[in-house]
Amino acid sequence: DEARRRGIHVEVTDAEGGFFRLTYGGRSVRCRESLSEFTSAVAMSICDDKRATRRIVEAAGVRAPAQLTKDDAEARAAFLAEHGTVVVKPARGEQGRGVAVGLTTPEAMETAVAAARRICDDVVVEECFEGEDLRLIVIDYKVVAAAVRRPARVVGDGRATVRDLIETQSRRRAAATGGESRIPLDAETERCVAAAGFGMDDVLPQGREIAVRKAANLHTGGTIHDVTGETHPALIEAAIAAARAIEIPVTGIDLMVKSPREPDYVFIEANERPGLANHEPQPTAERFVDLLFPLSIPEPAREARRRLAR
Repeated sequence: DEARRRGIHVEVTDAEGGFFRLTYGGRSVRCRESLSEFTSAVAMSICDDKRATRRIVEAAGVRAPAQLTKDDAEARAAFLAEHGTVVVKPARGEQGRGVAVGLTTPEAMETAVAAARRICDDVVVEECFEGEDLRLIVIDYKVVAAAVRRPARVVGDGRATVRDLIETQSRRRAAATGGESRIPLDAETERCVAAAGFGMDDVLPQGREIAVRKAANLHTGGTIHDVTGETHPALIEAAIAAARAIEIPVTGIDLMVKSPREPDYVFIEANERPGLANHEPQPTAERFVDLLFPLSIPEPAREARRRLAR
């Protein structure tokens, strides 16, 4: 819609896959959602491998959690004993698949490793940083939007079982997001419910709220809350530093933070194709089109930016 508003021609080449072409004047740019030709294959390959992403951003001074490099049960048990709580995730993967957060026992950790291996043979085990999941949208090396993402939760009514509440909440999230967000009824959900002291077929007391996922991914039922205007400058600087280290013009940088208003954080990952519509009313679509077609920016806006840059 933003492109059409500026007179940019939009050709949808594959609606199901999210592919389209934008043409303005003599320039034509192919995109897949927020991923465009401006993102290099090298940057994409860095984002695709969470271990490579971590090494590159850490070398640029961005703080990252402790990570295990050895791949054996004994080393994992020692790492868990040292840190107390860990995160297990596939080295490659997206949309929160195979991610288990807040693991405190060797048995739970090994179960999570087995589940992650079904997504990718290489598995990452990291120290768990307690806090909130902050997504920062960086476009042209400027933070355009920031939002806290919270894990899926259900609230009891004194009648429905936990399973029924999850299914109802999942249907609501799917309806609100065009089918993009659902709460999986899998082993990770069962683990989170058990950690709250309930079974899937237990009736949740009236007013009792429990988290049914630990990872705050929108695709697994999480919700998003805008904090752009209150995000600490240190978090903004970290997101920009990570984007510059990867050399990626459009990215979603995920940090774990104590609070979006405080400077403490650790880097989690970088997403090469972040959802932009999730961050309305922040001008993510406008800044994306600005990046692709700077001459489509209205002249008064371009003049104002030139004055600010002086």
